[in-house]
Amino acid sequence: MQTELSKKLGVEHALFGFTPFPAVVAAISRAGGFGVLGAVRYTAPDDLKRDLDWIEAHVDGMPYGLDVVMPAKKVEGVTEADVEAMIPEGHRQYVKDTLAKYGVPELAEGEASGWRITGWMEQVARNQLDVAFDYPIKLLANALGSPPADVIQRAHDQNVLVAALAGSARHARKHAEAGIDIVVAQGYEAGGHTGDIASMVLTPEVVEAVDPLPVLAAGGIGSGQQMAAALTLGAQGVWLGSIWLTVTEADMHSRALTRKLLDAGSGDTVRSRALTGKPARQLRTEWTDAWDDPNGPGTLPMPLQGLLVADAVSRIQRHEVEPLLGTPVGQIVGRMNSERSVQEVVDDLTRDFEKAVDRLNRIAGRSPE
Repeated sequence: MQTELSKKLGVEHALFGFTPFPAVVAAISRAGGFGVLGAVRYTAPDDLKRDLDWIEAHVDGMPYGLDVVMPAKKVEGVTEADVEAMIPEGHRQYVKDTLAKYGVPELAEGEASGWRITGWMEQVARNQLDVAFDYPIKLLANALGSPPADVIQRAHDQNVLVAALAGSARHARKHAEAGIDIVVAQGYEAGGHTGDIASMVLTPEVVEAVDPLPVLAAGGIGSGQQMAAALTLGAQGVWLGSIWLTVTEADMHSRALTRKLLDAGSGDTVRSRALTGKPARQLRTEWTDAWDDPNGPGTLPMPLQGLLVADAVSRIQRHEVEPLLGTPVGQIVGRMNSERSVQEVVDDLTRDFEKAVDRLNRIAGRSPE
């Protein structure tokens, strides 16, 4: 599965795997794809350095990249405490009441909560980049659109390609004008923050909008047939995220959550503002239902919602309270019905890709080479 972009990056397959797990990053790159480490949870630079050291030791010299979350425009002088002070007391009480309804225990004394919204603040991302640019990363992706101009220039000065996610052709054109190198066209089916346009419509629109920049198709892709379709629509590769959540190398820290993912169908996700304040596709749970309930207070805008629920989400995950337990995941969850290694996933994807291409050749009256 070779394209001009995969050849430029020196990978066997034009298959880009986004994941928060270092072991999965290394396994994807060793399997011939391109692993991309999600950095949003690394609020301490030393933690990111530790995991990049681990990837370097286990990637067998194959290329990999980093995904950060940073806004294109900087907001000066705003701290986490300033943001947290803006949260209404009624919303705090709603969180307490919902957790009490399901008997969610407190965290142990001295146990820190997990992911915080600080991972979305620009200075955190800049600290991450100060660490990452000491490593031979080949790609920097930004989940909030185009990074600031100085970050793009810094990446280019180190021969690092820059990618940005887009949910519309309009967004994609803005990325191209900002000087990024790759557009990830993320369709409605994708896990996490996503827009309103489905991948089958979005991909060719973005390809046309930013030509000749390479485009990666994302959202709802989890089979070789879908990868072949993405390339037929003009993409130079695919960007996969959800499919890696149930691989054996993933460190989910929760067997209950893994079981829920394996049992879920493609209709068991919902775009909800419950996690961050922006629409993000995730497993539908009684937690997301509570925030979508018209009788509740409703969600707060980003970043207030993320700060509001951070401790609650950590408690739900720590104690595996199943009715409330969820995670960002795309509609492809319906195909994630068994635990496989990364290598097995890649083998299945590429084998089915070849079958799909052969079938198209036969339809077109051409014999496979």
